[in-house]
Amino acid sequence: MSNEVRVQLERLCLERGEDFAGLSRMIGRNPAYIQQFIRRGVPRRLGEEERRRLARYFSVPEATLGGPEEEEDFVGMVRVPALPVRASAGPGAFADNERQRAFFAFEERWLKKLTSASSEELNLIVVEGDSMAPTLADGDDILVDRSDAKARLRDGIYVLRAEEALLVKRLALHPITRRVTVQSDNPAYSDWPDCDPKEIDVIGRVIWSARRVT
Repeated sequence: MSNEVRVQLERLCLERGEDFAGLSRMIGRNPAYIQQFIRRGVPRRLGEEERRRLARYFSVPEATLGGPEEEEDFVGMVRVPALPVRASAGPGAFADNERQRAFFAFEERWLKKLTSASSEELNLIVVEGDSMAPTLADGDDILVDRSDAKARLRDGIYVLRAEEALLVKRLALHPITRRVTVQSDNPAYSDWPDCDPKEIDVIGRVIWSARRVT
C-alpha cells in the first residue's frame, strides 16, 4: 500500500510541476521530507495532517495518499473523473496525457437532469483559449458527455479531436445537406463551413461548464 502511495504522490507532483522541497515546506516539514518518503520510504506512512494537507492541495481523496476510504461522504453523489488535459478554444491543445488527475462529485439527482450517461462516460476538462468567448472562457471547467457524440450529432458545443489536439467548438448542421459548420462563438475567429461529418472526430458533447469568479 505504502509503495502505491509513493507512486501516486510522485505522479501528482509531476503532473502539477511541483518540486519535492517546496511541497515539503508547504505542509510544514523540512525540505527533504517528501523526497525521503518517495525515494527512501521514510517515514513508512504520511502523517495524518501531512496527508490531509496534500490531499486538499492536489484535490484528491485522502485514500489516494494512504488514508481511509471515505465512501460514506459520497452517498448520493457521482464521481466524475477530471483529466489533466485542455480542450482548446483557440489554436489547439495537445492531449498526449489523458491520465486521471482527480474527480468532481456531483449530486446524482442533479446530474441525471443533465444526462443519463454513466460516470464512466463523463469527464471534466479545462478550456484553453478565447475562441468560444463569451460562452466559454479560458480556464473554464467543462463537463463532456462522451456517450453523446457523433451518433447523435446535432447543433451544440462539442469537444473534437484534430490529430493530437482537442478542440471545443460549436457545431451547426445544415438541415438539408447535413453538412457541418464548425463555429467559434468569438467573431474574431473564422468558422470552418461545409464539413463532412464523417471527417470530424467528435469526442463528446459539452453539457455543463463552471467558471471562476474574478
